[in-house]
Amino acid sequence: MDCIFCKIAAHDIPAKTVFENERLIAFHDLFPQAPVHVLIIPKVHFSTLNDVPQGESALLGEMMSTATTIARELGLADDGYRLVMNCGANGGQSVFHIHLHLLAGRQMSWPPG
Repeated sequence: MDCIFCKIAAHDIPAKTVFENERLIAFHDLFPQAPVHVLIIPKVHFSTLNDVPQGESALLGEMMSTATTIARELGLADDGYRLVMNCGANGGQSVFHIHLHLLAGRQMSWPPG
């Protein structure tokens, strides 16, 4: 498989990591869309949210709780942050390995785009 996020999770490609455990890794995005832009990914490959089986639904909750932990550790929790997960090409997904965006450091607008 030629998935860049799988390569980052396997430490085959370097990344500026902010968190890692047995199931997840989080790192700064190379093309940030906000002053702080961290990606939280599972180490196991699922192309889209549609591909996550029911038996792995706890993984999605772990991704969210990890994002809140990272936000607190980076001093972002009080000012606020945005969490985004895109699904499929029309949903804005460009890397087909599920990932959660943690965006912060500026005022977010709505609708997002």
